[in-house]
Amino acid sequence: MIIDNNEGFVLTQKTLENILFEKEHIVLSNDIKKSVAGCFQFLKDFASDKIIYGINTGFGTMAQYRIDDDCLTQLQYNIIRSHSAGVGNPLPDLYVRAALAARLGTFLQARSGVHLELVELLVEFINREIYPFVPEHGSVGASGDLVQLAHIALALIGEGKVHYKGEWRESAEVMRENGLQPFKIRIREGLSATNGTSVMSGIGLVNVLYAKRLLDLAILASVWINELTQAYDDGFSQELNQTKKHAGQTEVAALMREISKDSKLLQKRENKLYANMNKDEKIFKQKVQSYYSLRCVPQILGVVYDEISNAEAVIINEFNSVCDNPVIDPVSRNVLHGGNFHGDYISFEMDKLKIVITKLTMLMERQLNYLCHDRINEILPPFVNLGVLGLNYGLQAVQFTATSTTAECQTLSFPNYVHSIPNNNDNQDIVSMGTNSALIAKMVVENAFQVISIQFMALAQATDCLKIEEKLSSKTGEMYKEIRKIFPVLIEDRTHYKEIEKIIKFLKTYRCRG
Repeated sequence: MIIDNNEGFVLTQKTLENILFEKEHIVLSNDIKKSVAGCFQFLKDFASDKIIYGINTGFGTMAQYRIDDDCLTQLQYNIIRSHSAGVGNPLPDLYVRAALAARLGTFLQARSGVHLELVELLVEFINREIYPFVPEHGSVGASGDLVQLAHIALALIGEGKVHYKGEWRESAEVMRENGLQPFKIRIREGLSATNGTSVMSGIGLVNVLYAKRLLDLAILASVWINELTQAYDDGFSQELNQTKKHAGQTEVAALMREISKDSKLLQKRENKLYANMNKDEKIFKQKVQSYYSLRCVPQILGVVYDEISNAEAVIINEFNSVCDNPVIDPVSRNVLHGGNFHGDYISFEMDKLKIVITKLTMLMERQLNYLCHDRINEILPPFVNLGVLGLNYGLQAVQFTATSTTAECQTLSFPNYVHSIPNNNDNQDIVSMGTNSALIAKMVVENAFQVISIQFMALAQATDCLKIEEKLSSKTGEMYKEIRKIFPVLIEDRTHYKEIEKIIKFLKTYRCRG
């Protein structure tokens, strides 16, 4: 994959998804390299006789202190080493890969003044799948992700640990093995490597990409449960949904129609209730209107669709932004001091994303409850139990897991964006907490996969109970077969934790569209 700037440098969602999930290698064009090298040369010439923050001054509240010329290189190493102070579990490889890509995206804007070798080393780490140790906790989201990015920088200078081919090893050792040299500081690369929103952006991107898969899965599951109950299809008809002017609702309804187009189970209201009404029937055996969790899917998931789209746009903008400080501008021949490292955009979107994914999870949990509750659905045994009632328990216990996990999502959905706490001697007197927001959203997304996996188990079990596999739409029928490969029909009780984990892994890679 060649990254070029012939028409303006942009990392697209598709490009980033290929880098993250398909592990496509990055190749930088000569034009990109020239831009980066040109910015470095401008800064080198410009900074020779000026006071510039982070080059010949201290950092943060220490900016008022002039640094002697013979200590300038040491200054850059000091910020990397001193800020490598994170704690907690290491971020998984996928999220670190995304953070590396986000940092690369910033540097390729050619506004950071870093040496080309740093950019090329980042590319090598991504292409060779060398993932620095990045602890979860340490960032307040302004000046960006100082602590977590310092851990990345530590690996780049050959002093940290990296996860490579499934093992934690010393960075210097892995670099030697790959014929790579630790980066040597030139002007301000210590500050540039640690200053910005790249970790929260990387986590945020993975959250968004997984959220898109969750949404597609939830739409598929919602069609499937409507098939199981032989519901009327007008709830997701074009005529109904176009009367409400929300793009997400319209799109979700359209996707439901596409998935269900060859189903033999959904019913037309005009055929059953309008044309052939039995005037002697006083109590209708089939529900005239389904429960909200079946009938209001376009309205509920439409909001999810809109927010995921918005969050994706914000994240992609951040990947293609300069989130450094100061910003080096060879065009105006100036060095500009400001706050592009502030992570409010990411923080706010991650809060909104976790809220809508929690609502998606709640919808799946309610649909699961519908399938498990025989007095509500009136067509299935309790807990979709195909064994001996009382002796066997069906999906009773896995419903506990789904309910508990959904409740945790609800607790985690409290806003984090407004939880600024001043620090750094009040220099950072209002911060974004963007990385915390992204990490909490990550937890909600992971929880959602757990709940929806259990929901698909129940849908498959209900399909066998009703013996309607052949009448499902091709899309839901395909999912039924995939789930049954992992989760065979349940009659006699058995353990389920391994099955759930396998379904989660499968669903994370399953593509409902494309």
